[in-house]
Amino acid sequence: MADDVPLSAGAVARRLGVAVTTLRTWHQRYGLGPSQHVPGHHRRYTAEDLARLEIMRKLTAEGVSPAEAARWARRAPGVPEGEPAWPRRRWAAQRAGSGPPSGPATRGLLRAAVRLDPVGVRETAERLIAADGVVDAWEAVFAPVLIGIGERFAATGGDIEVEHLLSRCLSEAFAAVPRPAGTAGAPRVLLACADEEQHSLPLEALAAALAQVAVPTRALGARVPLPALLEVVDRTGPAAVVIWAHSPATGDPGQLVALLARPRRPLLVLAAGPGWLADLLPAGVVRPNSLAEAVLLAVAVCESAGRSATG
Repeated sequence: MADDVPLSAGAVARRLGVAVTTLRTWHQRYGLGPSQHVPGHHRRYTAEDLARLEIMRKLTAEGVSPAEAARWARRAPGVPEGEPAWPRRRWAAQRAGSGPPSGPATRGLLRAAVRLDPVGVRETAERLIAADGVVDAWEAVFAPVLIGIGERFAATGGDIEVEHLLSRCLSEAFAAVPRPAGTAGAPRVLLACADEEQHSLPLEALAAALAQVAVPTRALGARVPLPALLEVVDRTGPAAVVIWAHSPATGDPGQLVALLARPRRPLLVLAAGPGWLADLLPAGVVRPNSLAEAVLLAVAVCESAGRSATG
């Protein structure tokens, strides 16, 4: 509220684009109600109340459960200018469960990261990848630890250096996974971040997971401009293209539309990551819900393309 004048429930509902009954539910169930009270008058919503409700609305719109969204909304002390501090959801977070990371391997990796011990993080990560494979290590250990550190940063503003070190060490561990031997043809799977998207770690995990099942990939990394992506698709003709978007700010469906319109259109286009909104995806694009699902889909389309080429 620019003038910082407390608002009624009806005014807040109009600003947020929700029903007044929704506001009442959020108040009664989750404690996100108006905080200003004048005797003899209805309670009014302050600027901080409105900011918390905006977090609640955005998170629930992105598929976060109301209870979890309310927990993050209540933590926001006043919501500074810019993007509110909600949990940075990562691929396969739904399989990681809720609450703090648990289990010996998870706690060991977290302790090494908090100590800023790169050797310990690398050794733990490589041991888990060798023993369980990339997919299980990511979904059972790496993702929960990343989520836990991200939640702590969202709540306190601390530990950003821990996340940076952990991400770097995991990136090195994924890069150390042996790649398939070279073949006569080009890699069948192209991996790229959406334009201006800087979070590439999940794609690095996917490249390593596909390497473990002998599927070669070509990875373009972070912040791939659309013209460059289309040029690579035209030149190499991949069977599958995976585009990662971490937030809706980078998940522009126009990139997918342009990709589908190419003369050498891929057999499969995967829009991976929480940045893609399902109801805005063009027909013919698949949105995998986990690293495991992305691996299965990529393997299936590569096998199909191989049969077509030899048939």
